[in-house]
Amino acid sequence: MNAAIGLTITIVMVFGGYLLAGGKMDIIMHSLPFEMMMIGGAAVGAFVASNDFTTIKHTAGDIVTAFAGPKWKKKDYADLLCLMHELLNVLKQNPVDIEAHIEAPQESSIFTKYPRILKDHDAIEMICDTIRSMIMNFDNVHQVEILLEKHLESLQEDKLHGSHALQSTADALPALGIVAAVLGVIKTMASIDKPPEVLGGMIGGALVGTFLGVFLAYGVVGPFASRVKHTRMEEHIFYSMIGEVLVSNLHKNPVNICVEVARRHAPSRVRPSFDEIEQAIRELKQAA
Repeated sequence: MNAAIGLTITIVMVFGGYLLAGGKMDIIMHSLPFEMMMIGGAAVGAFVASNDFTTIKHTAGDIVTAFAGPKWKKKDYADLLCLMHELLNVLKQNPVDIEAHIEAPQESSIFTKYPRILKDHDAIEMICDTIRSMIMNFDNVHQVEILLEKHLESLQEDKLHGSHALQSTADALPALGIVAAVLGVIKTMASIDKPPEVLGGMIGGALVGTFLGVFLAYGVVGPFASRVKHTRMEEHIFYSMIGEVLVSNLHKNPVNICVEVARRHAPSRVRPSFDEIEQAIRELKQAA
């Protein structure tokens, strides 16, 4: 929602100020389709040429995310903490029983309570792989922390490919606007024998290219790249919390403490309260 509101404000303020200052939209509207074709087409072409198909696909999803906001909501963070609480309880009571859950999460009576988390391959992979390592007596806390740190770094890098690609495109747009403007000047110079009023219109049309390149770079694509980056980094905290619970468990802390350590790391706007988690855990115990 904020992305749509911000984009609307930008367009209204820029063009509204131009019109209030006595500017005319005729030249801009006449030149806009051609300039957009050159600048936008060149930007898309450069984007496709500089990125693989996976990044292009991720970037398309990132643009949707910029409007929709972070994937994980407050309930998802509460569900994650409840899921980890249940898994750690089983692990502490009997490590053999946990194998059925981590080897077939789709059939697990625990994982299936949390369908949104179960659908996320990265979260399930991190949980299952780390617990599997713990069962194999891979209980050196330092080594597990290193493994999780590397896993999280790799995951974050993958998630930020789209924002990096968008930012690179934003950086190129002013130069592409100059290219379009130069082509407009070349066209104008070929008509140097025309009356001043005609030449003025042609020069104005050429400058639309420079304006459009800068406007798209700093008013549209650049802010969207920043929005995507912040959104993905907030989502990454969700995965970091998984690591915090598991590492805290390796330090032999009680399950409730492991969960509390991770809860405090959740983003403040979606962080479930201590009482909310306690109530959710009590309900789980009653349901069992």
